[in-house]
Amino acid sequence: MTESKHNLELEEKIDLYLDGKLSAAEVDELWAELIQDEYYYDYLKTAASLKGLANENKAEKKNESQKTAKIFTLNPAGWMAAAAVLVIAIGLAVFNLQESTYFEVKPVSQIELDYYRSAEGTSDESVSSGVLIEAIRLANNGDVSGALTILELRAEETDEIYVRQELLVTAGSILYNTGQYREAAERFEKALDVDSGDPLLMERNYWYLGNTYFQLNKIVEAKEALERAHELNGAYSRVAKSYLKALSE
Repeated sequence: MTESKHNLELEEKIDLYLDGKLSAAEVDELWAELIQDEYYYDYLKTAASLKGLANENKAEKKNESQKTAKIFTLNPAGWMAAAAVLVIAIGLAVFNLQESTYFEVKPVSQIELDYYRSAEGTSDESVSSGVLIEAIRLANNGDVSGALTILELRAEETDEIYVRQELLVTAGSILYNTGQYREAAERFEKALDVDSGDPLLMERNYWYLGNTYFQLNKIVEAKEALERAHELNGAYSRVAKSYLKALSE
């Protein structure tokens, strides 16, 4: 590593990736971020190598008489580390090419439905927090229809623009996770028409819509939505930039 910098959150994600503890969506986002950060690309390579060696040493101590076959005694984390080293080695070759830096991307497989916002604020926001939590609970238990019903009823009733947009984004996310991409796109588009003006919610809305268009193979529309997410320069800006670069090539 050629410079001194620390991103503890990213380092933690890398450690979770090597232990096989990230979801498919989280892995996609991690790799999109790493392809733009040579420092942490190198960090991942080093961490993967060390983890692979550590697992090999454990396997060797456990079964000294089978040294020639020790690779087959690696636990899943060891296999993950070994695979990561190979993938990274290939990836670095691509990363260093001057004429072409093609990076294959795929739309996220799932949108996380965990809900963290507190119920502080206006009474309307507090009520909507409860609605969101209940809708997510229903969706996670397989009652997608029930979840959509309470979200859309509440969206029609509320006078709060932010709350309405958030409810519609959540409805679109639930539909996305069940593979109903056309219906999901309709909710995300409707949420943008509401336009609360909140940059974090707008960015999330555009990021989800871009991935939905990507699922529908509407590449031009996907690029437009991802460009808007990138321009808002928030949590999804870097990964959106990577997607835009790959889609353009």
